[in-house]
Amino acid sequence: MPRRTVRIDVEHLGETLSVDVEGPITINEVLEHLSIPSSTVLAVCDDVIVPHTSVISADLRLELVVVSSGG
Repeated sequence: MPRRTVRIDVEHLGETLSVDVEGPITINEVLEHLSIPSSTVLAVCDDVIVPHTSVISADLRLELVVVSSGG
């Protein structure tokens, strides 16, 4: 698959962060680019939770839902 620039708009903690990167790229790689630990969020696209291993090859909007854990 040829590489091209893709724009990913990421909604996280009330902010929209835009990332322009060479794609295809995985959600894990987007999270690394934003310095967001993947274990702390769920990725949601079009109201569906998607795996962090999902590959993005076109412009996309993601919502990150913070996962809380505790004892």
